[in-house]
Amino acid sequence: MAREIQTIEEFEREVLSSDVPVLVDFWAPWCGPCRMLAPTIEELANQYKGKIKVFKVNTDDLPMLAMQYGIRGIPTVMLFVNGEPADVKVGLQPKAVFEQTIERFIGEE
Repeated sequence: MAREIQTIEEFEREVLSSDVPVLVDFWAPWCGPCRMLAPTIEELANQYKGKIKVFKVNTDDLPMLAMQYGIRGIPTVMLFVNGEPADVKVGLQPKAVFEQTIERFIGEE
């Protein structure tokens, strides 16, 4: 299950210090495409459980994070590897797009 990041400190601990890739969904409750993408993010969290971590960041609650990572449109989904953004997808995307990206970084092609 994708957990919501509540603080910048939690983001630093869970995402930037992670020893496995981390998929982060930058979203907002008022964003229709974000709500449409939510089930896909949950499916990915379940599908790759134990291989990656999946978190959600509400850009309304943590605008400094959105600014820090140059989020200009939501949903934006970033894959972090070794604490650095390794891939970015903006807008509503099919699940297969995320699967290809994740598998490229966990070495299961």
